[in-house]
Amino acid sequence: MAKANVNGDVCVGCETCVGTCPVSAISMNDGKAKVDEGTCVECGSCVSACPVGAISQ
Repeated sequence: MAKANVNGDVCVGCETCVGTCPVSAISMNDGKAKVDEGTCVECGSCVSACPVGAISQ
């Protein structure tokens, strides 16, 4: 797998991924999700949790 990547054009800022991430690697920046690549453990939890498909690996 790879680090999670957020498509800012698709992200609606719902913050679902923030609460889903087991290592708190996702925060909000200007209303969009942002992944800390140094913290991300490539688990994919955020990918499946995103209701609009804005996160990929």
